[in-house]
Amino acid sequence: MLLQNWWYTTLLGPDAPIRPPLAADVKADVVVVGAGMAGLSAALRLADSGHDIVLIDRNICGGSTSGKSAGFLTPDSELELSQILRRFGVEGARHLWDVPVAGIELITSTVRKHGIECDLQRQDSLFLANDRSGIADVREEVAARKQLGYPVTEYTAAQVAKVIGSDGFHAGVRYSETYGIDALRYCQGVKGVLLDRGVRIFESTEAHAIDGHTVRTHGGSVTADQIVVCADALSPHFCRYAPEVGHAETYLTISAPLTDRDVKALFPGDPLQCWDSDLIYSYWRLTGDQRILLGGGSLLSTYVRNAVTSPRVADHIVGKFRKKFPALADIEFLQYWPGLIDSTRDLFPTIIRDPQTPWTQFVLGCVGLPWAAFCGDFAGRHALDTESQTDHIFYEYFRPDRRFLMPLWSERLLGKPIVFALNNAWAKYYQVDRRA
Repeated sequence: MLLQNWWYTTLLGPDAPIRPPLAADVKADVVVVGAGMAGLSAALRLADSGHDIVLIDRNICGGSTSGKSAGFLTPDSELELSQILRRFGVEGARHLWDVPVAGIELITSTVRKHGIECDLQRQDSLFLANDRSGIADVREEVAARKQLGYPVTEYTAAQVAKVIGSDGFHAGVRYSETYGIDALRYCQGVKGVLLDRGVRIFESTEAHAIDGHTVRTHGGSVTADQIVVCADALSPHFCRYAPEVGHAETYLTISAPLTDRDVKALFPGDPLQCWDSDLIYSYWRLTGDQRILLGGGSLLSTYVRNAVTSPRVADHIVGKFRKKFPALADIEFLQYWPGLIDSTRDLFPTIIRDPQTPWTQFVLGCVGLPWAAFCGDFAGRHALDTESQTDHIFYEYFRPDRRFLMPLWSERLLGKPIVFALNNAWAKYYQVDRRA
C-alpha cells in the first residue's frame, strides 16, 4: 500500500486554489485560528453576522485532523450513548447526545444548502459485537436508546449476517440519520462559501502567539475584538490549556473499487457504516465510488507520543477485516495514512472562555466531526452575542477542570500516553459523574 492520504488524492481535480499566507498586520472583528471542522463551523456561523472575519490555518482548510478522518457523521465517536448515560444520567445524556446530533445537522444542511460536492452518503450506523463479551455492550446500547426514546433496531448474530456479509459478529445495534462524507472536500467547499461571503482566509499561516487581542504569525498579525481558537496540537506557550489535550493515533486504508457483486457480499442490504466492540476498534464504510474505507489501530500504536507511519499497523487492520469477510479476501487496499486525533482525558471536547482574556475562546480535543462542528458553531455564536444564547450549560460540561480519574501531575510519574490511556478507559467503562 502507498502511504498517502486518499482524501488529498481526491483534491487533485477540483478548482480549490491555496490561499496565500498572511503577510501583513490586519484588523478584524473576529479572528478564527484553525480551519478544520470546528474552525470552519465557527467562521461559517460568524460569516452570517455581517462582521469582518479573518480565518487562518497553518495548513490548507481541512488539511490536518479533519481532512484525515474517515468522515463518519454519527453521534458515536469514542463514546456510546450507554456510556454517556451511565456517567451523566438521563438529563445529562440528552444534553450531550444533542451535541453531535446538532453537529450532523449543521454539516448536512451546509452540504445541501450550498451544493458542496463531498461524497455525502446516507448510511445507517451499525455497532457490532466482535465477540461474546461485546454482546453486553450491544445490549446496553439498545437499552440506553430505548430508555431515552431514540429509535433502534437490535440484531442477533443470525440477523447481523443478513445485513452484513459476515458470520463473525455476535450481535448488533442499528440506527439511522447518520452519514459519511469526504471531510477534506467538505472543508474545501466551506472555504469557497466563506470566500464568497467576504471572509479573509490565509492558509499556510501558523499562529505563534496571542498577545492581548492580537494573534501573531510569522508573516503578520491579526488584531480582533474576539479570538476563537479551534486548532489541534497546540504548544503550551501558545495556549496554557494545551496540556489538557493529548492524542490518539488511528489508521485509515482505502480499497480499489468494488464490483457490484463485491458490494453485495459486504452489504447484502443497504450500505452501512460499521464499527466493532473492541477497545481499539475497527470501523468501515463504503464510499460513493464503491471503495471500502477501513480504519483502526493497535494498542501499541494508539497512544504513542509521536506518529507511527509503518505499514504494519495498516496491514494488521486489513488482515482482521479479511478474516471477518473471507469473500472479500482478494480485495486490494491501495493507500493508507495515519492520523493523530486530539483528545481530552475523558474523550469529551473542551470549550473555554478564558477568564483572564474573556474575548478569547478555545475549542480543544473534539473527537468526531459532528462534535467539532457543534463546538465550533457554539464558539462562533457565543463570540459576538453570548448573552442571548441559551446553551451556556456546555461551558460547564466541557470545562477544562472537570473530574478525571488521574490528574495531569501524574504524567511526571507515568508519562502522558499512559495517563491518557487510563483516563480514556475509565471514562468509557467506569466513570459516573456526580451530576448523575
